[in-house]
Amino acid sequence: MANITGRPIPQKPEKAKKDPERMHRVKQLPCVICGAPPPSDAHHCISGRYSQRKAPDSMTVPLCKRHHQEGPDAIHNDKAGWEARYGKDTDYLAEVDDMLATWF
Repeated sequence: MANITGRPIPQKPEKAKKDPERMHRVKQLPCVICGAPPPSDAHHCISGRYSQRKAPDSMTVPLCKRHHQEGPDAIHNDKAGWEARYGKDTDYLAEVDDMLATWF
């Protein structure tokens, strides 16, 4: 698609795909960091991402409040510190997929 000068019109990137079933199941898993019992928060992975656009629901891992949003160990309070202590949040995706396959 082009404008009247013939230049291409920039297109918005597609929105992240929603998967409410996965979100529901991820929240029923224990925290992947400390094993705190469910319910967990379904954290959309942010490691290696530099955009404000949310990751798709397929890139979610279960985190307790302490490791997600509350306190000094929360990834949303100190991403660099969290990654230094626990590694990239994306490193847990395969483990979560295995948990979902065996638990449900």
